Amino acid sequence: MSESVTANHSTGSSHLQVCDISLSVQTSPHARAKRKIATLVEEVEILRQDKATKKRIVTYYVSQGRAIRRMVALYTPIEDMVAENDRRCEESGTDCTKEQDRIQRSYIELAKALPWFHDKLASFDHEELADMLRKLKRGADSARADDTATLKELVASWVNTECHPTTLIKPDDKHHRGFANDACGKLLCPVEWSWDDPIVRAGIRDHTTAFIVSENSWPSFMYENYQANPNNLEHGLMKSKLLVMGFKAIFTSPSSANEVDGDGDGTDILENNRRARKRSDQAKVKTCVASIIDGDFDYQIFWGNIVDFFEDAPGPAARARMDKLLEWWTRKVFGRNHREDLTPDIVSQMSVSTLATQRKLMEDAAFNSD
Repeated sequence: MSESVTANHSTGSSHLQVCDISLSVQTSPHARAKRKIATLVEEVEILRQDKATKKRIVTYYVSQGRAIRRMVALYTPIEDMVAENDRRCEESGTDCTKEQDRIQRSYIELAKALPWFHDKLASFDHEELADMLRKLKRGADSARADDTATLKELVASWVNTECHPTTLIKPDDKHHRGFANDACGKLLCPVEWSWDDPIVRAGIRDHTTAFIVSENSWPSFMYENYQANPNNLEHGLMKSKLLVMGFKAIFTSPSSANEVDGDGDGTDILENNRRARKRSDQAKVKTCVASIIDGDFDYQIFWGNIVDFFEDAPGPAARARMDKLLEWWTRKVFGRNHREDLTPDIVSQMSVSTLATQRKLMEDAAFNSD
């Protein structure tokens, strides 16, 4: 007969029944220990798999996020893109600002770059969504930092090659660049002024109100041959050799920046950089007279100006010019493509088609001979 004991508590009473050992079927202590160990091992394996799964998820989101700053928006927070798309869904028909339109276009590009993103927004709860966005942001910001670090050294060598400064720029020197350096200053100078004018140079370096360098000006380095036509400021804009080299360094490889079709004389940029560093080490470096001017320049607004130049064309004629400019960029980066010229008649005369025809004729001849 089983034994039982009753325990009373201040909050009530509960009945605790003591198990009757006589009802147990005795087993080997060794076997029981093995089963306990097997259970613990299984629990550890489950925990390990859960940890590995979480790590894979983290790695996936972070790696996917690296595309955002390169292909979607350089600065716009992902949360702002989501919020703007939600606002439009809830407030359809309302007027939108240029900034809101720009953010919404970014969301559309985000959905193209990460096709699964839109569905995740619908299925995730608040905590899951916040966690995913944090990981995507980590990857996005990390990629932007990596790209900046890559260009920081390469641009020095490119400027040495393009501008032949008296005092060569050291790739690892951040203090003798910007407007403190004549070569860099000429490239950064707004196109409405001439860097060759000593009054302009002094005004920019001294931060005078007459020469404020801000995001409202196009710098010379963004133009073809680094010169603008004041009567047609669109001509040559975004066709700079430095821009193409920078794009190729990030999106293809740093070494591919040496191969800018149709520009320059094919100089080996990396070899030039090595020589420049050697000569620069032997050169006397003057004391920095001015630091890079950042205070008046809003990089985020400047990026918006670039996006608007391409996406906010005032009419069909401007849109056609932008399409032509993008075709120019495609050719510069990826080379010429003549696939559209491969008509069926031309293809039929090529060796693959010719061989197929010959094999068929030989097969017919063999069949007839039998």
